[in-house]
Amino acid sequence: MDFNFYMPVRLYSGEGCLRRGGEQLRSLGRRCLVVTGAHAAKACGALDDALSALEEAGVAATVVPGVGENPLLSQCQAAAFAAEACRAEFLLGVGGGSVMDATKAAAWLAANNITDGYKLFTGLRHRALPFALAGTTAGTGSEVTAFTVITDRQNGNVKYPLADYAVRPDVAIIDPQFVWNLPKAATRDTGLDVLTHAIEAYVSVMASDYTDGLALQAIGMVFEYLPRAYKNGAADPVAREKMHNASCIAGMAFTNAFLGLNHSMAHKLGGEFHIPHGRANAVILPYVIAYNAQKPTKFTAFPKYETFIADKKYAKIAAFIGCGGHTTEESVRNLIKAVYRLEQELDCPTSIKECGVDEKLFFDRLPALAERAHEDQCTTANPRYPLISEIEEIYTQAYFAPYQGSQSVH
Repeated sequence: MDFNFYMPVRLYSGEGCLRRGGEQLRSLGRRCLVVTGAHAAKACGALDDALSALEEAGVAATVVPGVGENPLLSQCQAAAFAAEACRAEFLLGVGGGSVMDATKAAAWLAANNITDGYKLFTGLRHRALPFALAGTTAGTGSEVTAFTVITDRQNGNVKYPLADYAVRPDVAIIDPQFVWNLPKAATRDTGLDVLTHAIEAYVSVMASDYTDGLALQAIGMVFEYLPRAYKNGAADPVAREKMHNASCIAGMAFTNAFLGLNHSMAHKLGGEFHIPHGRANAVILPYVIAYNAQKPTKFTAFPKYETFIADKKYAKIAAFIGCGGHTTEESVRNLIKAVYRLEQELDCPTSIKECGVDEKLFFDRLPALAERAHEDQCTTANPRYPLISEIEEIYTQAYFAPYQGSQSVH
């Protein structure tokens, strides 16, 4: 059976690799636009290391700060205009997943002289400006993926996932020192995003032998090291580095195997109610596993996915992390319980309601939310192709109460 595995990103990993990375960055050009957030990259030292590396390599740098959670199309457009104004030859994103996503979109907008943001969402056709990414959180894996997620607040507050090799990075810098002092909530949310990336890549209809090994490795690392990173913080640099690596490994898996319904629903939930992406994924994850493990009402059309095997693959995950059962069904239940226990151990909200979403507002917007999740690009790779009514039911169950192991979506 034929599969494609594409990973043309130069990756540099290890403590201090950003500070030493000037020569690698200079290979992309002599004028750089640095995209960053409001405070975090400066506070952890990543921005100073990046600017020092660029200066020593003889690269002129212009800084555009201010990217926040759930990056906005307007921020990406502003960065693209800034790149044009300083005649940037490449971009460097220094920050968390939102900064990296914004850098990708800005690089593409700048290279293609796009001022109409709608065209960003109607298909990428040309290569972006060269760009490098240095992450300061351990979650998105964006430094090695061909994906970006941008929120268009001016046209319905819609969160768009974009998937195209036009927005894959040229250089990825995985420097663990910048996540040592990551706040506990960010450690938890981004770490659970890693878990969701890896689980969805493993059961995707586009999964292969090449991606399965990466996905399983990332899953095992999350269960082993995320609780330690959350509880011990900077006192446990090994756990911090392992989670940074797990994020990148999961990114390698899902940029080739794609994601699924969990991310489709989290994209729309987070964009509509301003819930951090990893947290939105986490509250939905037990329900999506339960849903996907059942024989589909409608099968996903993908020629290389010859038979439904999601339930068996979930059971393999359970066995890999040490909670396999005597039957496939028992193993799936054990995996769901393990995910839920992990979320409890990390003090994660376990329902949409606990995330602070008003009940009336949620159910008023539920039909449109479910329809948009159904249309999301990630849905196409889900092992069970959902009906809109089934998405509504999953959202409803996830709103009211923590997963108890008895609910199911039929």
